[in-house]
Amino acid sequence: MHRTKRTWRVLLASLGAVALAATAGIGTASADDETGETGPRQDDFLSAFFYSQKHPEAVPPGANDFSCTPGPEHPDPVVLVHGTFENRYDNWAGLSPELAERGYCVFALNYGGSEGNPIKGTREITRSARQLDGFVERVLRATGADEVDIVGHSQGGMMPRYYIENLGGADRVDSLVGLVPSNHGTTLWGLDTLGSFLPEGTPPCASCTQQLKDSEFITELNAGGETRPEVDYTVIATKFDEVVTPYTSSFLEEAPNVTNQTLQDFCSGRLTEHVGISYDPAAQQLVFNALNPDGAEPPTC
Repeated sequence: MHRTKRTWRVLLASLGAVALAATAGIGTASADDETGETGPRQDDFLSAFFYSQKHPEAVPPGANDFSCTPGPEHPDPVVLVHGTFENRYDNWAGLSPELAERGYCVFALNYGGSEGNPIKGTREITRSARQLDGFVERVLRATGADEVDIVGHSQGGMMPRYYIENLGGADRVDSLVGLVPSNHGTTLWGLDTLGSFLPEGTPPCASCTQQLKDSEFITELNAGGETRPEVDYTVIATKFDEVVTPYTSSFLEEAPNVTNQTLQDFCSGRLTEHVGISYDPAAQQLVFNALNPDGAEPPTC
């Protein structure tokens, strides 16, 4: 099946699950819930997605060891933040163990969803940012670190900016690495027109309408400057992004502490799209380089 069609089948199935959960009245998930069993390592999003359907609270391998003590080479714990319709496992079952093997203390939360439902990241973004705030505080207390690095996918690369700007995160975040983040919203092939007829926050996916281009949330988030000088920002986009459109809307405004990168500038033949980018080895290398610039290596294409 064509890669884009396959991606949309997954997303449509996810929307159905969201609608079912919205009518089921399932309880609220805890942001610092690390009680799920650790799942196996995965090499692609779809394998991880289908595993998470049966194990909705699974923890990605290498993550959520709250006894982990950061070493001098990697003093900042890494917090992984999944995207819309995703969860901590299906988003990070490939990158999390890679980071752990490189000596990082790795942590991953579920947010914006219901316990027992693998489809998360759908609730109001400011509420999700408060969940991230609580999770980061727990990580800092457990590890004794002063700051964390955040690696986020899609909404998970954009939502932490609200946390940094409005919830005190600028003092707790050293760097934010966004994989295809929805920093300026998305046209999503014209769905912004459809979204204009809906009030912001309409269920079952409040975060969806908030991430449309020119939404009130996106407009307010980017007003008065898009970054804070005490945080380093890296954006990693792909030209074949079919969810955040156009792909350049991921980029942040230029600043000394901002690095905007396109995967195909490093590997011109890469066809990697939105949901697959966290499993792409070249994109993963760009993440490693952002977290450890002194040890940066060119991606293998």
